[in-house]
Amino acid sequence: MRQGPHLHKRMRFHNLKLKAPTLNIFFMAKYSEAAQQNVESAMKRMEKGTLKSGRSGKKVTNPKQAIAIGLSEAREKGAKAPPPPKKSTAKKTTRSR
Repeated sequence: MRQGPHLHKRMRFHNLKLKAPTLNIFFMAKYSEAAQQNVESAMKRMEKGTLKSGRSGKKVTNPKQAIAIGLSEAREKGAKAPPPPKKSTAKKTTRSR
């Protein structure tokens, strides 16, 4: 192996054992453990091909859609998850004559 500044960053410091600074700040979780497990199971069902869309019954292939389905299932069970985003409506424009 070659030595010097041209080595990859990870290889240059592989002998050093650095620890990340610990913060004594308490962060509130956005999603509960139950909600995270629901999302995880929805993702696994999507990868397996068994996750179906609610209204049309089509197979879900989009990971974002699988996450949304998992969160909505968690909300139905009463798990802590933020409410779904509000749907924005088109603003009416008034024309002055």
